[in-house]
Amino acid sequence: MAQVQETGDLAVVIGLEVHVQLETETKIFCGCSTESAEEPNTHTCPVCLGLPGALPVVNEGAVEAAVKVAKALDGTIPETTEFHRKNYYYPDLPKNFQITQYDSPICQDAELDCAVEGERRTVGIERAHLEEDPGSLKHQGGSIDTAEYTLVDYNRAGMPLMEIVTKPDFRGADEVRAFLAKLEEVLEYLGVFDASRDGSLRIDANLSVVDSEEVGEDGAIDDAVLADANRTEVKNISSHKGAEKALAYEAQRQKNAIQRGRVVEQETRHWDEARGITVSMRSKEEEKDYRYFREADLPPLQVADWKEQIEIPELPDARRERFQSEYGLSEEAADKLTSTKQVADFYEDVAETFDPDLAATWVADELLGELNYRDMVITDVEDRFDEIERLVELVAEDKITTKNARETVLRSMLDDGLDPDTIVEEEGLGKTSGDEIADAVAAAIDENPDAVEDVHNGEDGALNFLVGQVMQKTGGSADPGDVNQLLRDELG
Repeated sequence: MAQVQETGDLAVVIGLEVHVQLETETKIFCGCSTESAEEPNTHTCPVCLGLPGALPVVNEGAVEAAVKVAKALDGTIPETTEFHRKNYYYPDLPKNFQITQYDSPICQDAELDCAVEGERRTVGIERAHLEEDPGSLKHQGGSIDTAEYTLVDYNRAGMPLMEIVTKPDFRGADEVRAFLAKLEEVLEYLGVFDASRDGSLRIDANLSVVDSEEVGEDGAIDDAVLADANRTEVKNISSHKGAEKALAYEAQRQKNAIQRGRVVEQETRHWDEARGITVSMRSKEEEKDYRYFREADLPPLQVADWKEQIEIPELPDARRERFQSEYGLSEEAADKLTSTKQVADFYEDVAETFDPDLAATWVADELLGELNYRDMVITDVEDRFDEIERLVELVAEDKITTKNARETVLRSMLDDGLDPDTIVEEEGLGKTSGDEIADAVAAAIDENPDAVEDVHNGEDGALNFLVGQVMQKTGGSADPGDVNQLLRDELG
């Protein structure tokens, strides 16, 4: 049953085919490097170019990564899985067929929970299978339908992919975006995916519009109704935001066509991100058009036992729940601190030494906030984690004020590359002693009798003024809270 969202007299149903590049050192069927290459067609060999006589050999690391994904998605791994040839002609496919999996994929009947506007949804995953990536097309002088000519780079041909095929369970484009974000989070925790790689996540989406009268009271729609609805496949989507935009546009395009009495053609369309529209590429192929048959050069894989042997790390949802129960964190703080595995690991390292709430404040709020302001991520500073821990130590031991640590030291660390002790010494940020603060408080009271009188008259602004005077006299190295309390004590 497909879940849908009603909009006027029409309802939208969406299913996804998500192509994930698995993190391996070499391609899936040959020894060519998967590292990015500056020059086109340099990471190639007879196997990934499909030259006569070249034979594929499966990459064990890619299979192991696929098993991890299957476990994380709570999927079924069959006793035997095998590869097939998917036959079609396209310039980026040098063999004129793609080695993939057909009726015995490595992962079947899986699912993934995600949250949309606070509501948890379970998205069914029909299958997830291994395959090789085609090459990449470089359109020169325009987009796919306006380019003067097109070049082909086969460096990407043979990259290990896992294609994750969902059931048509999405009710709208916003749900697609939420699902992709959750999927990417899980894949990164598994260590099988690197979002920073160009083209590491690509989405094909199938979208249909049906009469809302066909929608049941529980929001479900019969598969037979869905089968009768012409659907379009939207290709060339490469981001969460792009998926939301592309599918919102395509849904509206189809609704407009139907409302004007036109027939929605079953076709493949290209998402032109620059223009924000989909354009027709070709009529939609059917399964029979690909003439699948078994890949005779690769033996069947028997990997069902690997599900018990291969371990996967603690996944994001479980880690969020543990952070709340073990460290007493709020749901919001736990969400921030498990946004990536690197953030979660660093938080736990800091929380081993310092108070969990203090560690949460400095990692989730201060550090991530400053990184986000600079368009940086946690991995950009992972070689400086010891310096950040030292900054937290200076605050925990009351050697510098929180204000100076946040507004001067941390920002200078990120902008100038200096270590915290050097910054504290050069800026004279060592915390002022109690006697010095007391002397500054006494001086501020003596020098500002009018403000003192206003405080006695109950004007809070006057007290804040005196706090500012003391902070100025101590060069900002006193704790504002301590100064406030000292002033209150002195003024009765």
